[in-house]
Amino acid sequence: MKAIVTTGNGGYDKLVYCDVPVPQLLPGEVLLQVLAAGVNNTEINTRVGWYSKTVMTDTGSAAVAEEKDAVQKKDGGWNAATPFPFIQGTDCCGRVVAVGPGVDASLSGARVLVRPCMRPSGFGSRENIWMGSDFDGAFAQFVKVRSSEIFPVSSELSDVELGSIPCAYGTAENMIHRAKVASGEHLLITGASGGVGAAAVQLAKRRGAIVTAIAGKAKHDQVRSIGADRMIDRDADVVAALGEASVDVVVDNVAGPAFGNMLNALKRGGRYVSSGAIGGALVTLDMRTFYLKDLLLIGCTAWDEQVFPNLISYIEQGQLRPLVARTFPLERIADAQREFLEKKHVGKFVLIPAPLQI
Repeated sequence: MKAIVTTGNGGYDKLVYCDVPVPQLLPGEVLLQVLAAGVNNTEINTRVGWYSKTVMTDTGSAAVAEEKDAVQKKDGGWNAATPFPFIQGTDCCGRVVAVGPGVDASLSGARVLVRPCMRPSGFGSRENIWMGSDFDGAFAQFVKVRSSEIFPVSSELSDVELGSIPCAYGTAENMIHRAKVASGEHLLITGASGGVGAAAVQLAKRRGAIVTAIAGKAKHDQVRSIGADRMIDRDADVVAALGEASVDVVVDNVAGPAFGNMLNALKRGGRYVSSGAIGGALVTLDMRTFYLKDLLLIGCTAWDEQVFPNLISYIEQGQLRPLVARTFPLERIADAQREFLEKKHVGKFVLIPAPLQI
């Protein structure tokens, strides 16, 4: 089969489109034909080693630096070392084409989404592994996963639309679930034109929250169209725009220099929740703001058990509207990632592998 093999930390030359063996199934596993695979920040971050403590810049600057001078990083992945060479791809809409021993044969032919965040020690532990980060993922014509991690989905959404959902919507649902967002609460959502941000807007609105979203001015109308009640430009001062102590929850995957003002915008007892830091991982925290306002800071990586089943139910009830900015053939992954980093789009880019029969 054809796949994109990421050979190490570095630039786009580390993305090699080549022939690799079709995965062989072990007991409890299924083989999926990949119908569509979304593009995420995390694949770029893993390739350039941004998760390493040695990286001090935002994700875009780190990508530029690695293109010029690749350095292998022992702690560059989510769980320390990344298992190069391997196949990335965290999002997958696929069709079951084979089942391993012990798997229900009736799953054959089902269109499914893969839960990319897996909990090998059970949901009582925060230990987690990710498809496309810790083991081979969906940037290929076929991928194998544990049968417990696939979810058949009945929906009129296209393969491409479904392929844009798992990582972004799962991450957003996990943050909103952990922050215990309730109807009538005021949420401030940063990076609202991106995959996770746009998902968070929709998922907050389905809970009855009031949403103020941050995005570039050119993207305001599109973000409003998915439910945002108010828009703020990404370069604006949020406290000047909203006032101090004006929001109940901040959903922030940008961080960087604006972090301190996000906390200033929170009400006493407010919650700040994050699963990323594309604007810069190192922030200035005034501990007086943190403790005098009784704030709760929530970090989110491991998904709670109900998160992905919730998403499937929302999809099947027609409650989600995934935004797909553009599709690319799998072999044009470098073009997709270059354009992704320009941040001119709204929603997700999705890769489509060429179909192959086995």
